[in-house]
Amino acid sequence: PLCPTHQSKMAAVSDALTAPVKWAQRADSLYVTIALPDVKDEKIELTKDKLSFKGTAGGKEYFAELEFLKPVNPEDEGTKWKCLPRSIQMVIMKETEEEEFWVRLLKDKVQEKGQCSIDWDKYVDEDDEQEAFDQSNLEGAQGFGGGGPPGMGGMGGMGGMPGMGGGPGGAGGMDMAAMQQMMAQMGGGAGGAGGMDMASMMAGMGGGGPGGMPPGMGDMGGFEDEADSDDEGGLPDLDDDGEEAEALD
Repeated sequence: PLCPTHQSKMAAVSDALTAPVKWAQRADSLYVTIALPDVKDEKIELTKDKLSFKGTAGGKEYFAELEFLKPVNPEDEGTKWKCLPRSIQMVIMKETEEEEFWVRLLKDKVQEKGQCSIDWDKYVDEDDEQEAFDQSNLEGAQGFGGGGPPGMGGMGGMGGMPGMGGGPGGAGGMDMAAMQQMMAQMGGGAGGAGGMDMASMMAGMGGGGPGGMPPGMGDMGGFEDEADSDDEGGLPDLDDDGEEAEALD
């Protein structure tokens, strides 16, 4: 008698339903569709001889064991699959590109007749001009090695603004002390307004100026002193004018 574990596995397989499959081909590739909507818990394996599938759809278990008529190339970067809302679709590259199409998909004629059908939306006659498969549905598809689509590794950080020593990421959240030191090393800061000493200017950016002035404006001290000096020296004393008038009389 079979052990309980083996019996349960046999029962699971016998309870599972056969997944319907559609397919089409080109000289170099196959387009295979597992025609089940909203598939969950899918497990797909591809070797050069066979495609294996297990998954759940509509609360029922489905499976497929497809032994190909001829070898395919699971390692080719063009071989990929994607689970879509209404089906699982895949492009599988043939191991050898041939002028003549395969006469069928599977080695087993009886299995193919009961489980597989031609995908007429993607079908072309081998004597006609062959266009590549429309793969718009497979954008972001993954290979059969378990990896995702060809990497979009992390985006590199943006360089700093020109003339600012390549500081990472621009000015937002910049370390002001480091920036002051950098400006000091630049000896007056190329690109500063009118050759202004940028190190001194940045050193003055520690706090906001009075009256909501932007940081670095600080105390606009020089203007008041200038105004006072103009008042003191620019106009004659009125008393002196009076004495001059009396002398003329």
